Amino acid sequence: MVMGDIATATDLLVIGAGPGGYVAAIRGAQKGLDTTLVEKDAYGGACLNRGCIPSKAFIHGADVVHDAATAEDLGIHADPAVDMSRMQAWKSGVVDQLTSGVEKLCKANGVSLLEGTASFEDEHTARIAHGGEGQGMETVEFEHAVVATGSRPIQVPGFEFADEPVLSSEDLLQMESLPDRLVVVGAGYIGMELSTMLTKLGTDVTVVEMLDDVLPGYESDVQRTIRSRAESLGIEFHFGEGASGWEETGDGVVVTTETEDGETSEYLGDAVLVAVGRQPVTDTLELESIGLEPDENGFLATDDRARTDVENVFAVGDVAGEPMLAHKASAEGIVAAEVAAGEPAALDQQAIPAAVFTDPEIATVGMTEAEADEAGFDPVVGEMPLRASGRALSMGESEGFVRIVADEESEIVLGGQLVGPNASELVAEVALAVEMSATLEDVAGTVHTHPTLAEAVMEAAENAQGQAIHTLNR
Repeated sequence: MVMGDIATATDLLVIGAGPGGYVAAIRGAQKGLDTTLVEKDAYGGACLNRGCIPSKAFIHGADVVHDAATAEDLGIHADPAVDMSRMQAWKSGVVDQLTSGVEKLCKANGVSLLEGTASFEDEHTARIAHGGEGQGMETVEFEHAVVATGSRPIQVPGFEFADEPVLSSEDLLQMESLPDRLVVVGAGYIGMELSTMLTKLGTDVTVVEMLDDVLPGYESDVQRTIRSRAESLGIEFHFGEGASGWEETGDGVVVTTETEDGETSEYLGDAVLVAVGRQPVTDTLELESIGLEPDENGFLATDDRARTDVENVFAVGDVAGEPMLAHKASAEGIVAAEVAAGEPAALDQQAIPAAVFTDPEIATVGMTEAEADEAGFDPVVGEMPLRASGRALSMGESEGFVRIVADEESEIVLGGQLVGPNASELVAEVALAVEMSATLEDVAGTVHTHPTLAEAVMEAAENAQGQAIHTLNR
């Protein structure tokens, strides 16, 4: 400890108040641990303040605009005007309500809150640098620590975010007005979500992607559905091209791309959004002080109890590796806190769903057919196209499907892939089925409300059994 430092002690020190950190802190306090939560910026982390919540708020606004403007078939004629400054203020109100709620929940559960940046001195000591001139340092001794420092947008060489026309996803979500034309680098989930949103709000969007399709890692029919819908909205795609540079001209920003064969192209916009993924934040932690070293991708390796190679130090959320999902971070945070409290908790990665808020939405959980086959199962697949769903048709949203993958012999549900309206909500039923090792009969035999989108989950299970009523059996 340095002379003049304030010194405190705690059972559980949590570094970072995002969806992994604040959940770990609350659960730790609930389990009787004296818990201290350190946050340098804002409660809720990047997800609540600069990612998940702001983007979904804007996506909702964009959907309202688009639905109103394209409802002629329903006999509705409208030409909505978008006040982006007003929408930004509404979004900020949503964020402020949630961030203040997180802070209140932490305090109500007895969590001690510290503002500042934490770094390790040794395996049981951390120093907290408080923000602001003259705020000083604080030393905290701990029994257990949880690293939950999250992630930041990845920068492409030559496209530094400090340059004004080059935007990160976080920059874009703070804008009071939107560009008329935008070049988007990256067709992953962040690029596709924001491209769809911007197009619906009136921006002309051009997407360049090094790979040969949108949403790498998803099955081809999922990719095809999303790409086709995006193109119908007016998004222009250029695949097999990597962004190599940009320059400002009198007419805007020109982005240069290059193929593997060395062919170059140029695309004009008023700004360029770089959305090629996120990278973990560990550079402020001085991990070498406790003998921890991130892997080649910057992640901290953990076991199924969220423990790092240092037994009393846990890592949760984006710093602990893929999938980089807020709900996965929260689940890991709960496990870490319970293990620190001496309980036999562990995380089951198999039942963690993922969602992409494109148009239509995508949601997945568990195994695909190919993954089930590779894992040694004899998979059987059932599918319900939404064009056969009365509820989907009555919503004017019939693109997509619900697919369930099960083991043929036992009929245990192994996974599911959903594409369609509210897929992010519907996947919860399939996730529960995977978590509890439910069978196709369990899902198919559960009476679902009519007319609902959820019926498609039941129909997909029936289809896997060869007993579907509202779609042809395989």
